[in-house]
Amino acid sequence: MKGLRLLFIPLIGLTALALRAAEPAHAPEHGFLNRTIKDPDGREVKYAVFVPHDYSPDRPVPTILFLHGLGQAGTDGQRQARMGLGRAIHDRESTFPFLVVFPQAQKVRPTIVDTWFPDRPEGARALAILDEVKKQFTTDSKRTYLTGLSMGGFGTWAMAAAFPNKWAAIAPVCGGYDPESVAKVKDVPCWCFHGDRDTAVKVDQSRRMVSALKRIGVEPEYTEYEGIGHNCWDRAYSTDKLYEWLLQHQLK
Repeated sequence: MKGLRLLFIPLIGLTALALRAAEPAHAPEHGFLNRTIKDPDGREVKYAVFVPHDYSPDRPVPTILFLHGLGQAGTDGQRQARMGLGRAIHDRESTFPFLVVFPQAQKVRPTIVDTWFPDRPEGARALAILDEVKKQFTTDSKRTYLTGLSMGGFGTWAMAAAFPNKWAAIAPVCGGYDPESVAKVKDVPCWCFHGDRDTAVKVDQSRRMVSALKRIGVEPEYTEYEGIGHNCWDRAYSTDKLYEWLLQHQLK
């Protein structure tokens, strides 16, 4: 009996190992996820990520960086993912093909429009978060896109001008920037959106950028909504052709 007991004990261990080996691998996370990143001073900052429902680590996924507007600034890490592009994703969540990064501006600059500029703390953090997410997921290095609304629309133009080789395409929504910068973004495909009744960011902001691009021989996509005020983003981000258009573009 003693020999039998000694034989039985290792058999139990082998059975447990076999059961663990038979357990299915942990499925990749998908949907809207909450994340944190540490600033250089060690302070944790919250942000959000949307991971496509069919995401698989063995298949690179296209990525969008979304820059929110003034009303979504804060520290909760979630508000910025509930409107604009985030709301559009909720309406088509099961089929949305992009991994989307949602940084949140902690502090809005007095001038507001330059909050997301890449040489400002919030803009620099947004780019750091994008890099961090790319380490966590398998992303398509040739398909990184940039979009933002209002304050984030200005940031979209600014980041595109600063790093034109980083983005496969951009979609600034009711924003603007320095028309003299367009030579830097002439090779970046652009689809711009604005409402002609916008009183917060005048439609002339987008018109100037589009006109400047046309003067140097570029024909950007431009959608101007008649009778629509500042919130043209619900219309813009509910445009399915926008996402089809983005996927048509990749870095060379």
